[in-house]
Amino acid sequence: MLPFLLLASRAEDAAAEDEYAAYLRYGGLEERELHRVRLEAAPLPPLDLSKYSGVIVGGSPFTSSDPPDSKSPAQHRVEQELSGLLDELVARDFPFLGACYGVGTLGTHQGAVIDRTFGEPLGAVEVELTAAGLQDPLLQGLPRTFTAFTGHKEAVSSLPPHAVLLAKADSCPVHMFRIRTNLYATQFHPELDADGLCTRIDIYRHAGYFPPESAEDLMAAARRFTVAEPMNILKNFVARYAR
Repeated sequence: MLPFLLLASRAEDAAAEDEYAAYLRYGGLEERELHRVRLEAAPLPPLDLSKYSGVIVGGSPFTSSDPPDSKSPAQHRVEQELSGLLDELVARDFPFLGACYGVGTLGTHQGAVIDRTFGEPLGAVEVELTAAGLQDPLLQGLPRTFTAFTGHKEAVSSLPPHAVLLAKADSCPVHMFRIRTNLYATQFHPELDADGLCTRIDIYRHAGYFPPESAEDLMAAARRFTVAEPMNILKNFVARYAR
């Protein structure tokens, strides 16, 4: 099998390793089957897409809709590299799955309005599939409504006409969409279970995402949920596109 490519941009090693392990576990992949590039650490190397089954973009501390003058040089570089890569991915309708940060990257590339209107706090959210989502092969096996973990400052407030809305929530009207046939983005984290969320809460407790003193309460709240359905998206992505 040709490997999948995970493009990551978490600077904290513990968070990066936990994310990678989650994609391996829930994608049913061996390390040789998931090649990872940490974009925050070095420029994106030249890629030959014919050597990959698909591309995955993980979560990120970067926020696409931030004012340009507030973005670090690393963020500007990563955004430019991902935009250039998406030029090719979209043109080829190449298998792509962007989780959380994927909404900002693919959405921006395709003309969606990305802003802070529908940001959601760290925790569980009830996601509902649209009629198109119920028919989409990447969402086969998922119930109409399911619980997922999320936490984001920005989101899509308006999709372009050619995008297909697949999932939504009361607090965020665009939780998953598709471009063409094979390019997907989710606002929720399909790789994240309660243990994974607690790990990130612990790692980022002093990063400004939430008051540090609330970390234990957030972890306790996360453990009250059993989140298992979103991981089927990763399993379906691998099963559909592995070649």
